[in-house]
Amino acid sequence: MVGSRQDGPVTDQPSSSPDTLAPDPLGRALSDIVTFVDQSGWDQPPLLFALVPTATLAQVQPDLIDPDDDSELSPIAQEPLEIDFGTAGTADLERILATTTWPAPVAGAALVQEILVLPPEAEADLDSAFLQVVGDPEDLTGGDAVLRASADAHPDARPARLAVGALRGGRTLALMQLRPEADTETAGIELLTHADLATDLRAALAHTLDDGTDS
Repeated sequence: MVGSRQDGPVTDQPSSSPDTLAPDPLGRALSDIVTFVDQSGWDQPPLLFALVPTATLAQVQPDLIDPDDDSELSPIAQEPLEIDFGTAGTADLERILATTTWPAPVAGAALVQEILVLPPEAEADLDSAFLQVVGDPEDLTGGDAVLRASADAHPDARPARLAVGALRGGRTLALMQLRPEADTETAGIELLTHADLATDLRAALAHTLDDGTDS
């Protein structure tokens, strides 16, 4: 039950992993979130979710719980993040996550955003475009925009949806849904994952759950 454009192009396509995609609480919550967001179609803004234990939510807001819901975590959608990834989107997202905190009942957090997936050989093209940027080396917004424009224009770029989650216990996970090709029939949502997928974003999301004490 559920009550970007991206922070930089991904230059690899993760493979499906049945073991990683097993329905653990975080994996199931991310899968539910992707299904929920997918119902609104593509070209959606990034969206944050609080992951609340379903048992806790049933006590405080029982009207939000489906009687047949046996999930351990219930995603609660927050307000969409109004971020323009054509300019300083990466920096804006980093600032938002750096200043986000969650109350104690929240067991985890998740973020969904749309990204571009590029083949590994495209990385050289992006590096070349970045080196052609002239300006203040401390101002990363110009380079961010150039990289985004180069990724958008790359012939092998493919849109995708990235779902990243983190729990207070330290568990993190990232799943990716490739956008279906035009005029292509799809049989459900296929989710991909990889151990190295969105590691920086997973760490940033996990940081929003820090309670300020040493573990």
